[in-house]
Amino acid sequence: MRIFVTLLLLAATAATPALAQRRGQGAVDVNPMAPGPVSGTGIEMRDIIAMSDTIVRDLMQRADITGTAVPPRIILEGARIRNQSSQRLDTDLFSDQLRSNLMRAAAGKLRFLSRESIQDVLDERDRKRQGQADVGTRGLTKAVAGGDYRLIGRITSQDARNNDNGMTQRATQVVFELVDMENAETVYISQPFVVVRAQRDDIVYR
Repeated sequence: MRIFVTLLLLAATAATPALAQRRGQGAVDVNPMAPGPVSGTGIEMRDIIAMSDTIVRDLMQRADITGTAVPPRIILEGARIRNQSSQRLDTDLFSDQLRSNLMRAAAGKLRFLSRESIQDVLDERDRKRQGQADVGTRGLTKAVAGGDYRLIGRITSQDARNNDNGMTQRATQVVFELVDMENAETVYISQPFVVVRAQRDDIVYR
């Protein structure tokens, strides 16, 4: 009888949510455009995708940028998207989304320069000119390509907490600008993307 009771207790314990939680849960696919099972007050992937889509539509409608006879050269890097918010963010998520979507939508109407690879480019140019490598299939240029525009961004936030009920709220704002790299003129500025969310659970962004 004692053994039977012990088995019943063990079975009941195994069925408790706490034990199930300790055992973990298998991975599930999450729609990147919908809130996931772990959602907090900060910027999430669905927000980054939506921002990118809006900026692409804006720029594609600007004939002075995408309708010129010679496609302008754009510099776009995560390092120039400044995260001044209280959330930990990988700004390459923004730059990669924007660069990929813009290149697809522009279909040659915009050119993109990789300043991240500039040292690799300079090293290869030196090898070609010193005879350590041939000139490749595209020939030599006098200098590396100069940029016409740079797309920059800034992310800011304001946090609030209700100590009575434990609710926290974060308002995050993201703004992008396209700057002329010859005269410093801002030729495009996005509408401010504002995300305001509140929660009681503690979600940590990594």
